[in-house]
Amino acid sequence: MANVLSEEKKQQVVGLGRLGWPLRRIEEATGIRRETASRYLKAAGISIRSPGGWGRRPAPKAAKEALTDSGCAAGAKPAKELHTDSGPGIEAKPANEVSTDSASGEGVGSGPAPWPPEPTRSPRASRSEPYREIIERGLALGRNAMAIWQDLVSDQGFAASYASVQRYVRKLAGEKTPEARGIILTAPGEEAQVDYGEGPMVRDPGTGKYRRCRLFVLTLGYSRKSVRLLVFRSSTKVWAELHEKAFRRLGSVPKVIVLDNLREGVLRPDVYDPALNPLYRDCLAHYDVVALPCRVRDPDRKGKVESSIGHTQRTPLKGLRFESLEEAQTYLDRWEAHWADTRIHGTTKRQVAAMFAEEKPFLRPLPIEPFRFYQYGNRTVHLDGHVEVASAYYSVPPGHIGRLVWVQWDDFQVRILDSKSGILLREHLRHRAGNYRTQDEDRPPRMPRGTQALLLRAERAGKHIGSLTKEIYAREKEYGVRRILGVLSLARKYGAPAVDDACAAALDLALPTYRFVRRYLERHPPVQLSLRRIDPLIRELTHYRNVINNLTQEDEG
Repeated sequence: MANVLSEEKKQQVVGLGRLGWPLRRIEEATGIRRETASRYLKAAGISIRSPGGWGRRPAPKAAKEALTDSGCAAGAKPAKELHTDSGPGIEAKPANEVSTDSASGEGVGSGPAPWPPEPTRSPRASRSEPYREIIERGLALGRNAMAIWQDLVSDQGFAASYASVQRYVRKLAGEKTPEARGIILTAPGEEAQVDYGEGPMVRDPGTGKYRRCRLFVLTLGYSRKSVRLLVFRSSTKVWAELHEKAFRRLGSVPKVIVLDNLREGVLRPDVYDPALNPLYRDCLAHYDVVALPCRVRDPDRKGKVESSIGHTQRTPLKGLRFESLEEAQTYLDRWEAHWADTRIHGTTKRQVAAMFAEEKPFLRPLPIEPFRFYQYGNRTVHLDGHVEVASAYYSVPPGHIGRLVWVQWDDFQVRILDSKSGILLREHLRHRAGNYRTQDEDRPPRMPRGTQALLLRAERAGKHIGSLTKEIYAREKEYGVRRILGVLSLARKYGAPAVDDACAAALDLALPTYRFVRRYLERHPPVQLSLRRIDPLIRELTHYRNVINNLTQEDEG
C-alpha cells in the first residue's frame, strides 16, 4: 500500500520541490522516502530531473580579504591571495637581505646590519594597561575581549586595535582553545534559522522588579545577517509577530525557516511528520515561506542561530541591566548596526554587511498586506447546530452536532474548519455577545434526534416542564435548545417538583420562558432538607421516643 502523507507534510514536500531541492535532500530534511516525494511532486506538476542531472553545488569562492577578531590591527593592509596546488595561501615577498652567523656582515646594496637587532614591537607596557581597572571590571561581569574593546572605543576613545585588548585579556584571564564544529553551507536567500535565548535583565513595568526577558534571533544562513528582538512574554501570536517584524526589518523573506520544536511553532514534534501550530503555519504561508522543524534532539542543525544567540549574550548584553524594554532594544539595535553588521565573521572571513548585500537580491519580496493575526481554538457543535465564540453563536452545516471543529476568529470574522481535514466549513461576520449568526442552509429541515431526546427527558421530569419546553421549541426552534437545557439544570438544582410548579405558574400567566422560571424559583426558593440535616433529627426523635416508652413502662409497674 502506498504511503499517504498528511496535508501539512504534503505542502512541505511540494514547497521544497518548488525551491528546486533534489529528492535526496528532501528525504534527508523531512524523512520522507524519495519514491513517495517523487509521486507527490509529479502530481503537483513539478518536474523531476534525472539523478545525474542535479550536479554539484558550486564551491564557495575564496575570501580575498581576511580579518577576524583575532587578526591584525585596525587599518592594517590585508595580505594578497595566492592560489597554489595545495590551496590558497599568502603571497610571500622575497627577501632582499640574507644574514647568517658566518656572514661577514655585508649585504646586497647596504652596509652591515645593526646589532643588536631592533625589536619588532615596542618593549614598553601594553596600551591597554591604563585601562586595567575597566578591563578587570568587564571580566568580572563575564564580558569577553571583543565587548570590552567595543566599550573602550565607544566610551573611552580607545585608539589601539582589538588585538591589543585581546592579548591583555589573555594575559589576565588565560586563553581557551575553541571547539571544532561542522559548517552547513547554504545558497544565498535559501534559508534562515530562528530560536529563542535568554535576554538581559530588564525592569518589568508591572511589578517594578528586574526580570529576565527573552531574546528572539533570526539569522540568514548565507550572510549570517541577524535580526535581534526582545520580548517579556512568549505565545503563539508573539512568536508569529516576531517573524513578521524580522521580515519587515530585512525588507524581504527567505525561502525556508529552520526552527526548533518549541511549542509556539510545533504542536507535535515528530521525526517524520511534525504538526505545526496553525497560526504560525498560516503566517509563514502568507509570506510564502516553508517551515522545516529540526529533528528531535538535533539542535546542531540550526547552529548558526545558536552561535548568534551566544555571541549576543556574551558580547553586548553580558552583565548589563536596563530600565525598560525600549531602552534595551535601542541599545541592541545600535550595537547591531555599529558592530555586528560591520564585523568580519570568523567562519566566512568576510564582512556581514557585504555578504548581506550579495544575498538580498536572492531573497523574496514582502507581500503588500501584512498578515492578519487571529485567535483560534476548538469547539464542540451544540445541539442547536452552533458554536460559541466570545458569547456569540455561529451556525455549522448540518451533520456536525456533537463533533469537534476548529474555530479561528479576529475582530471582523469567524472561520469554522473541520478538525481533521482543515476544510473551511463556514465563515461568518463577528456578532455581538448573546446573538446568533445562522445561514439559511444550516437550519435543519426537521427536528434533530438529539432535540427529540431532550424534549422527552423534559417531559419525564414533569408534566408542566414538558409542556413549557415544547412551547419554547415551537416558538424559538433551534435557538431555544439552550433555554431548554437551562430549565433542566434548574430541575437538578431546585428539584423537579419545585420547577414543575414554577413551569405551571409560567403557563398560567402566558409567560413560558426560561427567564420567568428562574426568577420565580429565586424569589420562592423551595424548602430543601439535606440528608445531613434529616439524619440527626431522626436520631433525636428516636431517642425521645425510647425515653417516653421507658417512663411509661415504669409508671405501669
